[in-house]
Order: sequence, then structure tokens, then C-alpha cells
Amino acid sequence: MELSERQEKMIEIVKQNEPITSEQIAHQLKLSRATIRPDLSILTMAGYLEARPRVGYFFTGKTGSELLAKRLMKYKIKEFQSVPVVVKESASVYDAISMMFLNDVGTLFVINNEKCLSGVLSRKDLLRASIGNHDLNDLPVHIIMTRMPNISVCRPDDLLIDGAQTLADKQIDGLPVVKDTPVGLHVIGRITKTTITRVFAELILNEHV
Repeated sequence: MELSERQEKMIEIVKQNEPITSEQIAHQLKLSRATIRPDLSILTMAGYLEARPRVGYFFTGKTGSELLAKRLMKYKIKEFQSVPVVVKESASVYDAISMMFLNDVGTLFVINNEKCLSGVLSRKDLLRASIGNHDLNDLPVHIIMTRMPNISVCRPDDLLIDGAQTLADKQIDGLPVVKDTPVGLHVIGRITKTTITRVFAELILNEHV
């Protein structure tokens, strides 16, 4: 969040005079209380200031980066997951390549007959298969996919920051969001590097929440 010059000055006034009332802040700025009321609301909601009834305003001591980190730690996967793109184990590599490009994704999630996650297909997997001496229409994806349990997954209530860390550590493009069932893991969503980047950028630019 980028603060205005007046908001920065208000924080300094509170730092030096806490606790201080809105009337006293307005007096030092030579403005009316009505004029500074929106700024005080923004600074309080953003976490820079704390308002105590009949006492006044206090500086929380938190920096912009600390407040940003605090917000990130509240975000969960389910708030940002998108629709997964899945393919059956019996599908051909040719069909998988077509599906990947038509949906403009970097990862396909492979499901078995019980609609549970059994594998993952990346662009690299499909590229390796396409440069071999194979008929891509006859080659099923289960031959070339990365199989369970060598697949990283996340769940709806996991923190978004943990999903971002997994993507970075594993150097992969996307994670399946799964739900535990008696027969296996059902794929209910996906989280990608693009999603993570967009969320972080919007948060930093103060265009989200």
C-alpha cells in the first residue's frame, strides 16, 4: 500500500504524540476533522494505526512489509483456485497435447476410472514424448505421466503462501487442489505460478482486498 504524503505525516504525528485524538491530529495539520477522517480510516484498516475509544490513536509499530506479510498469511488456496484441466489415463498423448494448448495451461492432471488423481502431465513430459519414435495417437498418457505418490498437491484450506513455496521449491507450474475421499484424491481445482504472481502483484499495488 502506497501512502499519501498527508498519511505519512499523520503517522509521524501519532508516533510522536500517542495517544492522540483525531481533533488534535487535525489541529496539527491545520485541517478539519472531516477532512482527515477518511485517511484515519484507511490507516486504521491497513493496520498502521490503532484506534481506542475515548483514548485516541496509537502507532502499531508495523512496517508496510510486515503488514503485507500479515495479509498474505491469511489467504487460503480456496479463495484463488481455478478450474482444473483433467485428462483420463486412457487418453492419448496427442489428445493431451491438444487439450493443453486449447486450454492454454502448463499442467494437466490425470485421473483414473474413479475420477481420482493418478498422475500429472507437464509440457516437458509431452515434449519428450513427441520427439520420440512414437505414434502419439496410440501412446496413452499413463505411460509418460508422473505418478502418485511423486506428485505435490494442496488442499483448499492450505495457505496460499505455502502453495507458492511448493511451486518454487519443486520448480513446477501448477498444483492440483484436492479433496480427500475414501477412494483417493479428487481434483477440485488448481493453483498456478500465474495465479500466485497475479495475487502478489495486485496486493502490492493495492488493487486486491
